[in-house]
Amino acid sequence: MESMLDTGNTAWVLTAAAMVLLMIPGLALFYGGMVRAKSVLNMLMMVMTAAFVVMILWVLFGYSMAFGTDIGGLIGDPVEYLGLEGLMVDDPEASLPAMAFVGFQAMFAALTVGLIAGAVADRTKFGAWLFFGAVWAIIVYFPVAHWVWSSGGWIFELGVIDFAGGTAVHINAGAAALALAIVIGRRVGWPKTPMRPQNLTLVMLGAGLLWFGWFGFNAGSALAANNAASVVFVNTFAATAAAALAWLVVEKFRDGHATTLGAASGIVAGLVAITPACASVSPIGAIVIGIIAGALCAIAVGWKYKLGYDDSLDVVGVHLVGGLVGTLLIGFLATEAAPTGVNGLFYGGGVEQLGKQAIGAFAVMFYSLIIAAIIALIIKATRGFRISSDDEVSGIDLAVHAESGYELGDSGGGGHFAGVGQRSLGGE
Repeated sequence: MESMLDTGNTAWVLTAAAMVLLMIPGLALFYGGMVRAKSVLNMLMMVMTAAFVVMILWVLFGYSMAFGTDIGGLIGDPVEYLGLEGLMVDDPEASLPAMAFVGFQAMFAALTVGLIAGAVADRTKFGAWLFFGAVWAIIVYFPVAHWVWSSGGWIFELGVIDFAGGTAVHINAGAAALALAIVIGRRVGWPKTPMRPQNLTLVMLGAGLLWFGWFGFNAGSALAANNAASVVFVNTFAATAAAALAWLVVEKFRDGHATTLGAASGIVAGLVAITPACASVSPIGAIVIGIIAGALCAIAVGWKYKLGYDDSLDVVGVHLVGGLVGTLLIGFLATEAAPTGVNGLFYGGGVEQLGKQAIGAFAVMFYSLIIAAIIALIIKATRGFRISSDDEVSGIDLAVHAESGYELGDSGGGGHFAGVGQRSLGGE
């Protein structure tokens, strides 16, 4: 039988997977630049080692749980592809090798767990973090990926649009981050002690790497080198640029300065928001999503000071809020002219799609929030989840890893209001 393999699509998906892999060290640098100098190595380790753990789980049974034969709309058969059994055989009727898709989706799983780490920087036991990441991936991420992207998954069958992970990745991780921040508690001295970013150069470098890799994240989700990937590519660029500008405008009016940290954060906010919507809106719609997400996320990162939860690096304000914005705005801005082919409210489609988007978004948010809180409370009650106050003050890098990122004196770090905004909100 003549092979149906499309080598061009295969090459693109493998390239996109490698681009998403680059996002993991990019995220580590982005987060690492925002923490205090005495915590930078621990932050790098939390992100990178989460990827190590999740990749092993993905090979063993994670892929099967996410994309195996549906069981009740809730989970894939966990033993169908145990150890990726049966997926190495060349299928002459497939245009894309199964293992290319396996590898591409593996990067999403590994990155998602790492996103949560930013909420609990400076104070989390390394072993407890890895245990949480493993359990959360098994109980939350793998099933939610099945709900959203696998045939038979209840969110997929409902007709919710999530092209590349607004629900499964960003809302999912952001909700878990909120749960962890509440359960683990505040850093010593927060919010009165200034905790400024220790290296804004790393923050911007990390944001740039994330932006580059995100084209693989979003356009790669087309699983083909085609028109859909091209539309997604342009929409991703447009929304991100708009969000960064919107964040800077909010900063300028609120604080009097447009900051480097704000620009980097705006980039990520725009990327998060356009992720679910990138194949369902026009480029103008993408710009609108970017503007709204950039402005709202810039405002949302200050909520922690008012509500009292210490989300160290604003995972909630950027990923949870940005994911909700992008997912819900599909219900308003989707157009049938885009690859997904669905009209939202502003294009004559009524409120039906908006209702579906809301159900998918809030179901994932509450599921992740509740399960993450339960896992965290069990860990806290059994083995403990945070290091001692003395170790936190002296520095988690030396206490946990016996290393130091720099041979310099202590400098602060953490959060988007650590500069001008910290002075205005830190005492609230």
